[in-house]
Amino acid sequence: MTTPSRPAGAAPLSGRQTCDRDRAVTRSLLGYGVLAGPFYVLVSLIQAVTRPGFDLAHHDWSLLANGSFGWVQIANLVLSGAMVLAAAVGMHRALSGTPGCRWVPRLVGGYGIGLVLAGAFVADPANGFPAGTPAGKSTEVSWHGLLHLAAGGLGFLCLIAACLVFARRCVRLGQRGFALYSALSGVLFLLSFAGITSGSSSAPVVLGFTAGVLIAWAWLAAVSVRLYRATPKPGA
Repeated sequence: MTTPSRPAGAAPLSGRQTCDRDRAVTRSLLGYGVLAGPFYVLVSLIQAVTRPGFDLAHHDWSLLANGSFGWVQIANLVLSGAMVLAAAVGMHRALSGTPGCRWVPRLVGGYGIGLVLAGAFVADPANGFPAGTPAGKSTEVSWHGLLHLAAGGLGFLCLIAACLVFARRCVRLGQRGFALYSALSGVLFLLSFAGITSGSSSAPVVLGFTAGVLIAWAWLAAVSVRLYRATPKPGA
């Protein structure tokens, strides 16, 4: 991050002012980790209940990027990914010099990149959505559909790994309760992801994956809040 230029002759910032500014920036960046999940979920759900033919029990949210209003979900993925990337930078700053300071931010950042790319490369229509699409899985996978699957898959695996790495960090620090929560979040998200990769559009698989996504977003928010509170307030 570049430092804004200062007017000629202005008094240099004191160590205290610099520290306060750094804390304020870190806390602001971590705030995006709390906002990203609710933003993504709310925008997705509004579309899910208003777009004709979409069935929450049988369609995953990536399919919303298709059709005349597909740009809404594309923007949703890109903006949510950008917020996750901002949170990853905040985590890097907040965790500096502590266990997990390298890999947790990198893995969370990988998830953010995956979301942005998943928005840039649209999933193929499937399972009757949007209207007019044949029922069942697509018989042919387009290049952008393939890249969407690759980007989303790598992003999900990054977030799963981040959960497990953060769990290990918490064990090293004696924070066993949050370690268990992080590990369970990663495992449950992994199981839900494994189910959706089967290609099944059955209600248990699709709703299970949706639950896994909600668990993952909740974990990201919880970690962001935890680090936010651990970062001293400016002037403290």
